[in-house]
Amino acid sequence: METPNPDENSTILNPTQIFILSGQSNMAGRGGVTKHHHWDNVVPPQCQPHPSILRLTSKLHWESAREPLHADIDTKKTCGVGPGMSFANMVRSRAEEGDQRVGLVPCAVGGTAIKEWARGEKLYEDMVMRSKESVKSGGEIKALLWYQGESDTNHEHDAETYLRNMETLIDNVREDLALPDLPIIQVAIASGDKKYIEKVREAQVGMKVSNVVCVDAKGLHLKEDHLHLTTESQVQLGHMLAQAYFNHFAPSHAP
Repeated sequence: METPNPDENSTILNPTQIFILSGQSNMAGRGGVTKHHHWDNVVPPQCQPHPSILRLTSKLHWESAREPLHADIDTKKTCGVGPGMSFANMVRSRAEEGDQRVGLVPCAVGGTAIKEWARGEKLYEDMVMRSKESVKSGGEIKALLWYQGESDTNHEHDAETYLRNMETLIDNVREDLALPDLPIIQVAIASGDKKYIEKVREAQVGMKVSNVVCVDAKGLHLKEDHLHLTTESQVQLGHMLAQAYFNHFAPSHAP
């Protein structure tokens, strides 16, 4: 991976609105990754870099965001296009002047079950640490975008306890970030073990927690592995997440 040029980043301004990207592989992004584990380097227009979109690197500094957003976070797998950049570009385009700098905090790691995101586990603690670091120089965390659950469709017990585990995760992250009303936009999974996928989806779609909304990925196109979203689907999902943010959480600027 190319090492960022320090001089290049020295002029970067801090983001004003910050979004945490977390979960497993479909949030980390596998769009454009071939069966031979190579990324095709195709970046759709909706995912192009923009000076007002930043990402928090694994070294905890802000840099210009570009695909693949999770390359230095989900390091054991090949990352490609995820929903983050199309989401950020849409949020930026709708922002009021002066509030257009969008900061993304990638935290997703492929193949992870929700029990690995419990308080005290490395993934959870890293997410909280990175989130806290993201606001040290200003800016405000606006929402946590969460796309995870495929790994919890493999066993009945995991699927049946998903709702309780997810509610606990939400309570914990809100407490640890001192953001009791932190908006959560979670994605209802579109793939996984057919035997238990509906149990996990039922938990996601039916969750009754304040300031938690669900975007359903069912119907979006999957790659030939029948697990990961295509690049085009990731673009579409990013727009769906942005629309959910506008509809439920973004302040209205209408007179």
